[in-house]
Amino acid sequence: MTVATSGSRIRLADGRELIDGVASWWTACHGYNHPHLLAAMKDQLERMPHIMFGGINHEPALKLAKRLAALTPGDLERVFFSDSGSVAVEVALKMAVQYWSNKGQPNRCKIVSFRNGYHGDTAACMAICDPEDGMHKHFEHSVTKQLIADLPADEKSTSQLDELLSARKSEIAAVIIEPLVQGGGGMKFHDARTLKCVADLCAKHEVLLIVDEVFTGFGRTGTMFACEQAGIVPDIMCLGKALTGGTMTLAATVARRHVFEAFWSDDPNKALMHGPTYMANPLACAAANASLDLFEREPRLQQVKRLEALMRQQLEVCRKFPHVVDVRVIGAIGVVQFDQELDHKTVRQKFVEQGCWIRSWKDCVYLTPAFNISEDDLAALTKAVRVVIGES
Repeated sequence: MTVATSGSRIRLADGRELIDGVASWWTACHGYNHPHLLAAMKDQLERMPHIMFGGINHEPALKLAKRLAALTPGDLERVFFSDSGSVAVEVALKMAVQYWSNKGQPNRCKIVSFRNGYHGDTAACMAICDPEDGMHKHFEHSVTKQLIADLPADEKSTSQLDELLSARKSEIAAVIIEPLVQGGGGMKFHDARTLKCVADLCAKHEVLLIVDEVFTGFGRTGTMFACEQAGIVPDIMCLGKALTGGTMTLAATVARRHVFEAFWSDDPNKALMHGPTYMANPLACAAANASLDLFEREPRLQQVKRLEALMRQQLEVCRKFPHVVDVRVIGAIGVVQFDQELDHKTVRQKFVEQGCWIRSWKDCVYLTPAFNISEDDLAALTKAVRVVIGES
């Protein structure tokens, strides 16, 4: 049982400490219990922990929206707050479908997503996850069927996506992609050229592009947002997880100007009808503003660059171990992939015995530590990976 956290450490009820190599599913990008985050939340908690965001507003949300609009690429300037990454994606899907409906094309309601994709656990999100190798096989007959394609990684797959978008343009509202890294699908990487190809095909066929940066956003791949590495500006961006530095649940769906303008009308039927009860929760917004302060004040992206170099160096030897087929690193994500599914319970216990909290998933072991983890703690994590994999 966990009883406390601090920095990159998890304290257990029996007194043991584990070095956290996952940062609570990569949310705690500044480590746990950062004093600036705690102080901002304490101040907000004492003044106003929550107020509805319907018909009235508040300063923490307005400040955060302005900062996100300034931080995200291009004219991604209209922010819709929700309370989890899955809901941020649901909102993006609704935006895309209603965008076309408001423009007089209500039949454009299909979504194209990619194999090995994962976008959340709510109903519409399950429908755009990989239907064969994803987490939601039990629900394949109860969710709306969408269009699944291969990432355009070569000439054949590029041509297939081009043909799909051309043939079914009148049905398609948007394409959604996890930029550079498909997290829940097994930490699978694709390069910036592939991402740029998807964006170019969307532009060619006049289909909206949604980037799901719930995992990759806020520095995890080495730039503030992964899509920056391809030089693209999506129509809609989904944010969550590290938005509050791993303290509170909060998410945002950010839209470009032309998307927003399709909803800007005196006709109430043109409005986006979605209103989470805890939308723009002031306490969470205060945490998110404090997290953005830390990105401005502390060298987070430089720290990510250093982590990338160290993990490349320290994990490379794993290629020599039996059943290891790949070692890959981007930003603060390190992955060792096997040629078979792992026994996750056994592997996790071995890592605990090494004094580390490290996750395996599908056929890989991965590290997604806090950006400001010490070099000694990172070395302990990578050593544990080498030891446990070497014993397997």
